[in-house]
Amino acid sequence: MLKTNTDSSLLEFYKQIGLNVKKVREEKGISQLELSQRLGYKSVSVVSKAEICIDNKHFNLEHLYRISQEFEVSLCDLITV
Repeated sequence: MLKTNTDSSLLEFYKQIGLNVKKVREEKGISQLELSQRLGYKSVSVVSKAEICIDNKHFNLEHLYRISQEFEVSLCDLITV
């Protein structure tokens, strides 16, 4: 669980990454379900929770790398604050 000011900043960072992924996903016309399936999941829960950073869920480095490859965007585009 996040507890300190640094952790609060990290949470904001994760939230921004989620918004970045959502923006690119929507620009590409891909649903949360389709992205989830491309990442190897059967439901949208991982993507939907990570996009809004709830329940302490966020995209990890593997997710971000794979998303950048799927969307043909720079990894930097996904982690820019």
